[in-house]
Amino acid sequence: MEVTVKGWIRTRRDTGSFSFLEVNDGSCLANLQIIADETLVNYNEEITQLSAGCSVVVSGILQKSPAKGQDVELLAQTVAVQGWADPATYPLQKKRHSLEFLRGISHLRPRTNALGAVTRVRARLTVAVNSFFQKQDFIQVHTPIITTSDCEGAGEMFQVSAPGEKDDKPFFGSPAGLTVSGQLQAEVYAQAMGQVYTFGPTFRAENSNTSRHLAEFWMIEPEMSFCDLSCNIQVATDLLKFVLQDVLDNCIEDLALFDKFIEKGLIQKLRDIVDKDFVHITYTAAVEELTAVADRFEYHVEWGVDLQSEHERYLTEDVYKCPVIVTNYPATIKPFYMRLSDDGETVAAMDILVPGIGEIVGGSQREERLDVLTKRMKEAGIDTEEYGWYLDLRRYGTVPHAGFGLGFERLVQFATGMSNIREVIAFPRTPGSAPC
Repeated sequence: MEVTVKGWIRTRRDTGSFSFLEVNDGSCLANLQIIADETLVNYNEEITQLSAGCSVVVSGILQKSPAKGQDVELLAQTVAVQGWADPATYPLQKKRHSLEFLRGISHLRPRTNALGAVTRVRARLTVAVNSFFQKQDFIQVHTPIITTSDCEGAGEMFQVSAPGEKDDKPFFGSPAGLTVSGQLQAEVYAQAMGQVYTFGPTFRAENSNTSRHLAEFWMIEPEMSFCDLSCNIQVATDLLKFVLQDVLDNCIEDLALFDKFIEKGLIQKLRDIVDKDFVHITYTAAVEELTAVADRFEYHVEWGVDLQSEHERYLTEDVYKCPVIVTNYPATIKPFYMRLSDDGETVAAMDILVPGIGEIVGGSQREERLDVLTKRMKEAGIDTEEYGWYLDLRRYGTVPHAGFGLGFERLVQFATGMSNIREVIAFPRTPGSAPC
């Protein structure tokens, strides 16, 4: 069969009157072996000079390969060099490079096996996320990236201004920033369309240089009317199981790479998530588990204090050895929009914690009662006039509703076993660093 392939040279070796070229086009982990012989017109001048990074277009006969470890090979009839890569300066050579080194050349790192595999898994997860919501009859909504509302109320927004903008005359009429969440706007559409989701970039102006945080990341945020906390947990659990099964079905070659070199037992871990039930405990029960071994933690834990990553991982990795759903958090540590429980102390919140990551999903039943929501907003120091549109959702046809946020990069981390979140996004934005 005659075929044409286009890609980049990974390696070249010469044997007698033949050159063996390993070419990869990024579509999969495996390279295609090209056999080029000395009868080709540019054999001596170009083919024998090819090195890692050079781009080529090769036409020839695809045939069964007698070599072990590959099914087919390409007997070249023409090899056209598209671009050269000087081996003296090209930083990707035939050896394993550290992920830290590759982070410094983000414009070239997709050409490596590891980062290429991450990119394919991330792309597949994107398809799976949208497929899940479409199958469940959710409607996608594109919420604004520039917003005048701070969903989390934490003040960690990047401010947006126009050239020549004056404090007394903001471009948008009031101070604006890059969104930290599309939740509030998604609630608007959920209370008209039933169930919606948004999937897009969000931002945090948080000066945190850790392996778990980014200044720009992607969030999956469904909002569902006529849905309580139990319904919310079910949708989140179903989503996680669906997308991980999809990756197991479609990216097993890439997952095998991660299982071998990044996280031993990764594939079995993902299968366990798909096949097994999650443990469900209350925040109070979680604190009891943690305070019993308080000496092992760097961060203090007691009732009323938010759980840290080390606490979350202890619960999933040491106590229950599986994902854990934690519910009923203290109202004092959660945002104003979470529904206040009858005890007046907790809210109908839930976090899903997974081994190796900690929190991967955070959500709640939203407060649908106008009087309770207004009181909580005032207690949080939020201007109720500025958020009058949000209160209108409770004035006009309010319904029980719920939603959650799933950090997409943490999902990719979990699916690939990567320990640093900067490896699972193409161009990580962190304090002091914004490559490309």
